[in-house]
Amino acid sequence: MKRIYTPLDLNKIKSLKAGQEVFLSGTIYTARDQAHKRLVQAIKSRQTLPFELRDAVIYYCGPTQTPQGKVIGSCGPTTSSRMDAFSGFILAQGLRGMIGKGSRGLGVKEAIKKYKGIYFITYAGCGALLSKYVKSVKKVAYGDLGPEAILKLEVENFPLIVAIDVNGGSVYG
Repeated sequence: MKRIYTPLDLNKIKSLKAGQEVFLSGTIYTARDQAHKRLVQAIKSRQTLPFELRDAVIYYCGPTQTPQGKVIGSCGPTTSSRMDAFSGFILAQGLRGMIGKGSRGLGVKEAIKKYKGIYFITYAGCGALLSKYVKSVKKVAYGDLGPEAILKLEVENFPLIVAIDVNGGSVYG
């Protein structure tokens, strides 16, 4: 398996192909639909964002409560199509990677090709296992959203599959 590291500039991902398995290490940010809505509003109103979007990776995830002695609770992927309404706009701002589960709409696939992004999937139903790849967690925005707040995760060898590559190749056909 190929190892890749954040930030994800185009040179790091342009050779990846749909269906390829990779390990990702570095910084990723969690965000679900309500956080995406707020990010889009902040961009449109020219507010400072809670993190730099350029070459960043967003993980569609809302972790469970952190058990004592652990870094994070179960942190499996959320259904990605819930973010489709926001993804093209956020990719246009420089977001490079997205992690979730399930297929994406045609508009997102076209935006990935246009803005040279990438969409990864990870193992659904394995949130407890995925938590073992998270080395640290820091809340960065929208704490009032509870588990849907934006978190900064430092991950090591986080297992992913390329679902849609920069050229629009897709595991979904």
